[in-house]
Amino acid sequence: MSNGPAGHAARSLTVRPKYETPGVSRPAPLRTFLRTADGVTIDAVYDPGDVVYETFTAPFGHPVFVVAHGFTGDADRPHVRRVARTLARYGAVVTFSFRGHGASGGRSTVGDREVLDLAAAVTWARRLGHARVVTVGFSMGGSVVLRHAALHGGEREGRTDAVVSVSAPARWYYRGTAPMRRVHWLVTRPAGRLVGRYGFRTRIHHRDWNPVPLSPVEAVPRIAPTPLLIVHGDRDGYFPVDHPHMLAAAAGDHGELWLEPGMGHAEHAATDELLARIGDWAVGRAG
Repeated sequence: MSNGPAGHAARSLTVRPKYETPGVSRPAPLRTFLRTADGVTIDAVYDPGDVVYETFTAPFGHPVFVVAHGFTGDADRPHVRRVARTLARYGAVVTFSFRGHGASGGRSTVGDREVLDLAAAVTWARRLGHARVVTVGFSMGGSVVLRHAALHGGEREGRTDAVVSVSAPARWYYRGTAPMRRVHWLVTRPAGRLVGRYGFRTRIHHRDWNPVPLSPVEAVPRIAPTPLLIVHGDRDGYFPVDHPHMLAAAAGDHGELWLEPGMGHAEHAATDELLARIGDWAVGRAG
């Protein structure tokens, strides 16, 4: 699916006007379309966060969380909005829809060129004035935040200050569970891609990866010294616990692993209590 090197910063930004909610003193979130380095439009939402209105401090003194959703999600899905609401207690929040998802353009490459989508969102967050950026990814988004941190660590605008990867795979082409075999059918078969388009609002690219992108476990050693948190449920139905253990082993001393008892997969399984702990961790680690 690659047709050029991943890892470039965002180009131009096309912003829709901010809207207000009648009768509510707190400003409504800012919604915008970003343009990635390869020309795809990405639907994104910015919320300055609860801390601004509770402490009357400038939003830019707090970190901004850039949330990378899982496959078939988008910025408007209820589980993504719940994640954003919880993290908004700790800082500003940027949510966006990966290419091929929701109102974004393009077609999903299932974790390959999505690194450019995240880079556009991180760059936008910094251009809004935030000095500290935390990327938080779930499942496919969890693999994307790992690769983004590895590829963009030396950049001024595109880099992140802390990385949280939840329910991510360690390696590509994993088919060891029934849910992942269904995902592979969805991605690789014409009938599956039709189901993805009309059943999940996800437009999936028909071409195979060429070249195969850097795997998550290969990316992790390149993230240091950026703080890294790996979160995984011990009842994850998609990726068993050997995946987070592989990632943690690759991270060495600069990574931290939380293996959550009873937790399933990704955003749906992440409780508000877990998200609050992630928020606390990020505030303490993001410089």
